[in-house]
Amino acid sequence: QVQLVESGGGLVQAGGSLRLSCAASGRTFSVYAMGWFRQAPGKEREFVAAISWGGPTTYYRDSVRGRFTISRDNAKAMVYLQMNSLKPEDTAVYYCAAAPPGTAMLTLGVKYAYWGQGTQVTVSS
Repeated sequence: QVQLVESGGGLVQAGGSLRLSCAASGRTFSVYAMGWFRQAPGKEREFVAAISWGGPTTYYRDSVRGRFTISRDNAKAMVYLQMNSLKPEDTAVYYCAAAPPGTAMLTLGVKYAYWGQGTQVTVSS
């Protein structure tokens, strides 16, 4: 079992930045691939970014590539999402998720076994 708790959300103006954090506890964190997803009101949950267990490989949805950066600190059992140049369309609840070792297709939410409660990000125009 892995418990995930997100933090760092808030209200920011367009063009601003936020850094989301996800604290993990439970089983050995370092073996899990980690991902960030988001869900806006009335829309389906969508993939944002993912990082492999060792951290060398990252994945991004096209609309955030170059603006968002995912990183992890296995010693602290933390995952981060640095979000720059935020746009109103980035407004959503952001969720941290953990995928079991060896999981492929990290862009798919069904591949993740553990989820946090989410943190709200609101970008005003």
